[in-house]
Amino acid sequence: MEREARTIRVMIVDDEELARSLLRELLAAHPELRIVAECANGFEAVRAAAETQPDLLLLDIQMPKLDGFEVLELLGGQIPAIFVTAYDEHALRAFEVHAVDYLLKPVSPERLAEALSRARARLAQGARAALLPLREIAAAARPGPRFLERILIRDESRVHVLPVGTVDSIEAQDDYIAVRAGGKSFLKQQTLAEIEALLDPARFVRIHRSYLLNVERLARIELYAKDSRIAILKDGTKLPVSRAGYARLKELL
Repeated sequence: MEREARTIRVMIVDDEELARSLLRELLAAHPELRIVAECANGFEAVRAAAETQPDLLLLDIQMPKLDGFEVLELLGGQIPAIFVTAYDEHALRAFEVHAVDYLLKPVSPERLAEALSRARARLAQGARAALLPLREIAAAARPGPRFLERILIRDESRVHVLPVGTVDSIEAQDDYIAVRAGGKSFLKQQTLAEIEALLDPARFVRIHRSYLLNVERLARIELYAKDSRIAILKDGTKLPVSRAGYARLKELL
């Protein structure tokens, strides 16, 4: 147990080999650190995290395939992260208090040492739970469109990337959502309210307390009983429509 307390298992994630090499050199000055994985993209990072169980991430933001924010989302905010990036300082202020720290490239030994000191303090306090709000902060700080363009779903070491345009509907299942796309269903640990807040309301509407519908998939609405309707999708799927959901749906049609 004492050895584990002294040793910090680190994973480096950056698409640039030169940046990873520089971090390796700088980390060599800190013998209590052990590099357990190096990854060149977000998909590799998600797999490696499951296999190596790192204590700390040194994480770039702007990467192909998955960016640093998406990596953290897929890892559930459970691993403290130090951002190592050339990303705009202004956006980083939004989540500075939630991440351990951020370093702007090129990284200096002194600045890295300061960030590692913060990481040691957080790990010693067992303060990983404090990272959980990072998903919402990251979504707000992520550059680009305001609304989600794709939904990321982790299935053990696999990652499914679903463009929102391919999604038919989303169903609440306790603390999970079932995202239905292309005739398949993908389970993600997130509430329906959380995903609804991230999706474009001009495309996705809450038709029932348990369902979000992509309006582009709607074929027709039928009366099921008095004040009760069903939405029939283009593939024949039937979803319940509440009175309030029908009112919201009519506003978009």
